[in-house]
Amino acid sequence: MRRLCLYLVVILALAGFGCSEEEPAFTVNLSRRVETSVSVPKRAVTYAYLPQYAHTVSYERHRLLVEYLQKATGLPIRQIFPDTFDEHIKMVERGEIDISFSNPFVYIRMAAAGARAFARIIEPTGTPEFYSQIIVRKDNRYIEKITDCRGKRWLAVDPSSAGGYLYALGEFLDNGIRREDFGEIAFAPGPGGKQEKVVMAVYAGAYDIGSVRDGALPLLKDKIDLSQIRILGESKRYPGWVYAHRPGLDPEVVNKISRAMFALSMERPDDAIILRTAGMRGIIPAVDADYAPVRELAGKLGLETLEAIR
Repeated sequence: MRRLCLYLVVILALAGFGCSEEEPAFTVNLSRRVETSVSVPKRAVTYAYLPQYAHTVSYERHRLLVEYLQKATGLPIRQIFPDTFDEHIKMVERGEIDISFSNPFVYIRMAAAGARAFARIIEPTGTPEFYSQIIVRKDNRYIEKITDCRGKRWLAVDPSSAGGYLYALGEFLDNGIRREDFGEIAFAPGPGGKQEKVVMAVYAGAYDIGSVRDGALPLLKDKIDLSQIRILGESKRYPGWVYAHRPGLDPEVVNKISRAMFALSMERPDDAIILRTAGMRGIIPAVDADYAPVRELAGKLGLETLEAIR
């Protein structure tokens, strides 16, 4: 009983302390509410370079350009890395890639699903066109001219590669050589880095001939002796690489990015570093109609359905 009385005294003392005159009680009005908002970060604009090279090469080539676009537009922009040409196309169609940088044949496939060109590049040659190079080993005495490729083994970049396959296929056709005339047509295996793999395979003698886009050979100058590679022939020039946006992308986002791209100039040293690193000399406006010659070549090659470009 004494213990119980002691506990009651302590409790009453504490209650008296908590409700002392120095700290008066106050009433809470539960009928009043204050709306709060949570700051949700903006979704990053996704930017992808068609995986013709290894992901590390793609990242290094476009890192400075992406950083520039972020600063110039105020938009969060993130570079992502599809493993294959087909994956790149499907990601644009699904809305996972907002800004695509691709070759013209891949573009016309994406355009069929609603993507639209808004810019294209000035190639390192100083023109907005590019082409295929057909390569052999320098010491291959059995192949001296294009017509000698009949019956030989050909390694190309990818069925959807413009400079790495389709432009060269058009050149062979102009010289009377059809697909079925080759001993074999194979494509570089694995994700990314396919241009390099073609050059390395020809250098190693694994294939008789290879096809790459112009500008690919210098990238291997530190890996192989390029003097042992001979350029057998070159295709016609076609419209260069293109920037396209996915269907449904906010036009204001496209406008901000395109204005920033068009503002780049080789006359300004900082801009020149960005452009040279990305393998270009400038970025100019483009529209879908610019790629009519590519669609004509697709028809000539029997690729009218575009699904055949796989």
